[in-house]
Amino acid sequence: MHPLIKDRWSPRWLDADAVVTDEQLRAMLEAARWAPSYGNSQPARYFVGRRGDSTYQRIFDVLSQRNQNWAQRSAVLMLGIAMTVNEKGGLPLSEYGLGLATENLVLQAVAEGLVAHQMGGFNAEGARILFELPPEARPVVVIAVGRLGDRDSIPDDLRDRELAPRKRLPLSEIAFTGEWGNPVL
Repeated sequence: MHPLIKDRWSPRWLDADAVVTDEQLRAMLEAARWAPSYGNSQPARYFVGRRGDSTYQRIFDVLSQRNQNWAQRSAVLMLGIAMTVNEKGGLPLSEYGLGLATENLVLQAVAEGLVAHQMGGFNAEGARILFELPPEARPVVVIAVGRLGDRDSIPDDLRDRELAPRKRLPLSEIAFTGEWGNPVL
């Protein structure tokens, strides 16, 4: 497995003083831009806020309280949006396209020496209103980007979860051949 994939994880303990440079941000957004998408529909859009600016604050304001508790230490907050319609009509796989673009963005963050944490715990309708999104723009994910912080900065209520080994289903439970449940490997 490629080291970028192996090293990617979603920590909640970030360095509150870290900065994401313009070059790092541009590299992450370019990686997202070059992601594959159904019919080259390119449905991914992002609002990008840096700590201290109004875009960051608006994204922060729609996060769940639990996510606000740790995401306040991120250098960047992004709101990932799936465009459900383009000039050719409806885009039935727009969320899939946003997911591909966002994973490219996250892997580029790892390549830049950063960490990124994707969140579904936010008020999508609140984001729609705050950012005056058109009806075809669907807020799907918030991404916190920064640098890994000191272990002492892990909130007490998250410590066990953050320090536990990552777990994944075995290949035998996700990849089949011939019939459902028959492992390919």
